[in-house]
Amino acid sequence: MKITSVRTIALGGATHDHGWPGGTDPNVQYNTLVEVVGEDGFVGIGSCYTTRALVEGALQLLREHLLGESALEPDRVSEKLRQSMFWLGRGGSVEHAISGIDIALWDLCGKVLGQSVARLLGGSYRTKIKPYASILFDDPPVLREKLQEQLARGFRAIKMGWRPFGRVSRKLDEQLMETARETVGEDVELMVDAGGSEQFWPHNVGWARETARMLADYQTTWFEEALRPDDFAGFAELKRNSPVLIATGEVLTRRQAFQPLIDERAVDIIQPDLTKCGGLSEGRKLAWAAFDRGVLLVPHGWNTAVGVAADLALSAAMPVARWVEYQTGVPYIEEILEQPFAIGADGMLEIPTGPGLGIALNREAIERFAAGK
Repeated sequence: MKITSVRTIALGGATHDHGWPGGTDPNVQYNTLVEVVGEDGFVGIGSCYTTRALVEGALQLLREHLLGESALEPDRVSEKLRQSMFWLGRGGSVEHAISGIDIALWDLCGKVLGQSVARLLGGSYRTKIKPYASILFDDPPVLREKLQEQLARGFRAIKMGWRPFGRVSRKLDEQLMETARETVGEDVELMVDAGGSEQFWPHNVGWARETARMLADYQTTWFEEALRPDDFAGFAELKRNSPVLIATGEVLTRRQAFQPLIDERAVDIIQPDLTKCGGLSEGRKLAWAAFDRGVLLVPHGWNTAVGVAADLALSAAMPVARWVEYQTGVPYIEEILEQPFAIGADGMLEIPTGPGLGIALNREAIERFAAGK
């Protein structure tokens, strides 16, 4: 079966607050869905963390290498796209576009063959996984309410990130952690994302090392993005001196960008975003490289329901996967599927087992969020 066309869908009108300086306009368009169509009418769905304009720009370069290709060879076709862009944009938004195409290719292949993506990636090691609610920090009273909301939804792990953590004072940072641990109790996992990829992040290894020690006092599972994304030497030093696990990687693209982190064991956890890093094909290569060196992989999931489904498929196909990120209260995650994700009474998330990614889009919701885009 050959690929006959590729389409894009912009998501806007309900964009969630990302915690970036200046706030977020709900009409800002960050996520773009991609549909890859096979000649027999099968359609694969993918997701890119890039605006539609940038995805369409990338498709001007990629279409000639994609159309007419096999719909049953996602890994090879995606690598062809990547290698064909050697002079025209390695990484960045072009790789973000390839990421969405790759996810769609795996979904398409699974639908054609009647198999789940997890099985196509090598086989399913699990049928469910522990999701962690991904929320923003806030002043202690508001944070307490946010945490209680996640507990009521059934989450047994919660990650807090960005503002105001690391941006006001050490005293407030500790007060936030004290509030969090008192609210959730001893049996719920807590993770912290400092947001070191924010513009002009001011902190260095010294700050991160002392903060990690404080986080250990509150039984924090991992400390994420404590430094600027490219400070690999800093991460290695921090890991050597941290009592909690160190994680990073959400802004990196292509497996080569992660290689120093993995080979040098500079972090405990890499966090590739499958809608940015190259899709499931690159994610699988990263996962096994990390596994061979004793580094964990936890996909970054601050995107769409299609991205979450891809994360679940990869996590099912990896022997040591333990968590999956779940951004709560986000319409592009919780409203665009015919069958929304649901957390079980045991705090676990079922991994879809249907053909492809095992999901179907709610077309009414898609039309609502794509209106005017």
